[in-house]
Amino acid sequence: MPAFAVTALLLAAGCSSPQHQASADDHAREAAQVSDDSTAAARADGRTLAVAAAPATAATTAAGSAGAGRPAHRTTLTVASYDSKTRRAVIAPAAKGNAPGTSPGRSPGGSPGGSGDTANPASPAVSPSPAASPSASASAAARQTAVGDVIASAPAPGAPDGLLAKVTKVLGETDAGTEVQTEPATLDALLGDDTAKGTVPVDPAAFDVDKLLPDVKVSWSTAGDAHVGPEGATVPLGSLRLDVSTEVPAAVSGSASAAASVSGFVQVAPQVDFAYGGAGTGTAPGTAYLGVSGDWNSGWAVKGRAGATATPLRIPFAKLHADPVLQVGAVPVVVNLDLTCYLQVSGDGKITVDVEQNVKGGFKAGGTFGTAQGWTPVSSSTMTSTPVRTAVTTSGSVRTALGAEASVGLYGTVGVTADLAPYLRGEATGTVTATSATPGADAQGTWNLYGGVDLSGTLRLQLSVFGTPVLERGIPLGTLHREWKLAGGTL
Repeated sequence: MPAFAVTALLLAAGCSSPQHQASADDHAREAAQVSDDSTAAARADGRTLAVAAAPATAATTAAGSAGAGRPAHRTTLTVASYDSKTRRAVIAPAAKGNAPGTSPGRSPGGSPGGSGDTANPASPAVSPSPAASPSASASAAARQTAVGDVIASAPAPGAPDGLLAKVTKVLGETDAGTEVQTEPATLDALLGDDTAKGTVPVDPAAFDVDKLLPDVKVSWSTAGDAHVGPEGATVPLGSLRLDVSTEVPAAVSGSASAAASVSGFVQVAPQVDFAYGGAGTGTAPGTAYLGVSGDWNSGWAVKGRAGATATPLRIPFAKLHADPVLQVGAVPVVVNLDLTCYLQVSGDGKITVDVEQNVKGGFKAGGTFGTAQGWTPVSSSTMTSTPVRTAVTTSGSVRTALGAEASVGLYGTVGVTADLAPYLRGEATGTVTATSATPGADAQGTWNLYGGVDLSGTLRLQLSVFGTPVLERGIPLGTLHREWKLAGGTL
């Protein structure tokens, strides 16, 4: 790994650090170290770093140089702005950074319902510091910004997904701070031989929710009696719930009474799984892992006769986005999490159903790296379901799913995509009118009802942000398929 010059940027609310001044003649090329007592010592041969959610009240920006034998450290500087087209950033003292409680690079944060009354807790908030004149502030930033610095920043103006970059040139001073040219960097430049592993829940209040259908209701609750959603809705702490109801195309030959509808809810408590293990061979770390996991609870009802479709009819009803910031030692690791919740219906247009099921369980999807095997997929599900109501009329087949597409990445690069689809499948032959309560009523044939879950996805080449070799192509997670019988019989 190149021996980078060390400086840098980790800002914590209420934290101030002693500064070692570079000489006036060469301050544009040399970095002045700014650190607190916990990070001032040179790197030992690998430390175990804690992984936790970054404080909601702190702007988290850091930099360092593992190659130079020093860990990332804290400073009183921040990324004042970033231009993704030119890759130019402006570095400034905290007083020139973002105001507390704002979401840099995006519109002001809002609750999952989109009301705009709750700030995104993953957004950096800048602690107050004494005002400085533009020239003095720019001078201070210049003395602490040098070629070779590796910057890791929480979301900032122009970098809503966070920033991980290396300074390649100091361009000069502006009224806003010191402008620098950057290029993409990787986490191993900051973490070096250290190790870190942890699972961090994503605060449901951190999600921005875009409702794609009119009848979508959002509910969540967190500690401190914070709650959003319909009055009386009960949502476990840390969970986000979306309720939806919509019509689906009915069979052409169906009567008005056979019009098809789907309604239900998704309740999820997502977590980000992160691991890094240094001391690998060459410049790559020994191990790495990125994934999404959590508890899932959903229930939905299908009534009527859906129209026949050559391909499954997928109806997205909500898009969710969050940028949780993990504090890995002194380094802010910005995770970009997207979820698209959807309903899906397929069938032959012949069967009429009135069914309902509940699904509960856990899931995990991600990618793991080892020096021997490279990147390999990880996927698992422990979901099970129970029928609440089952009624099948006439012969045919139908399948409905209430699922979510997820993507998880670092600093704006997608690393893992996954499609989690719990489903309900019904089929009948002959002339059938049957229910689970009275399976022998007016029927000549057989009917069966199945629950199941599909989990599929892809590992993307951008997982090289860890410092691992670039993938030549996406690696499929493989399809995890489980199915079980809920009800049915020979009639």
